[in-house]
Amino acid sequence: MATPQKEPIRAVASEEQAALERLVRSSSARVDQVRRATALLAVAQGQGFAAAARQAGFGSSTTVAKLVVRFNRQGLAAVRIAAGRGRQPTYDLPARARIVATAQRSPDRKTDGTATWSLSTLERTLRREGFPRLGGTTVRRVLEAAGSSYQKTRTWCPTGTAERKRKSGIVRVTDPQTELKRG
Repeated sequence: MATPQKEPIRAVASEEQAALERLVRSSSARVDQVRRATALLAVAQGQGFAAAARQAGFGSSTTVAKLVVRFNRQGLAAVRIAAGRGRQPTYDLPARARIVATAQRSPDRKTDGTATWSLSTLERTLRREGFPRLGGTTVRRVLEAAGSSYQKTRTWCPTGTAERKRKSGIVRVTDPQTELKRG
């Protein structure tokens, strides 16, 4: 059943029409924007919402109806993706900083139950410290995003640095070409 046109499309200015046509013909534009522009042009040329939805590749005419309402209020900005879409980060910046700080401190053998961090021991400790649903993959991703990598010595170090055992003791060595290698 077709969606009734509660709000018909407003008069499309010639500049808007030209911009929509350019977007439809563009070979480098985002596919979702091209589909929205195609639907808007079809409705502006007098096609119904259902026909415009089929032409643009949308699943229902309701999508086109909502797009028309947005176009009437926002103009060409309706073609771009709406604000607030997409997955929101689960852990905010302060939470991520706490995860990194925990990984960079040396574990306490009694409370943490280990002498060196592994993902599972780090996960267990972080869950006790207020992250009840935190998983090992998330810990690894947060640490990698912060510029750390898991070392063979089972420690997390900033990328491009390593701890080496010398006669004088443990020394932190830094690779001067780290930024070039990250590419």
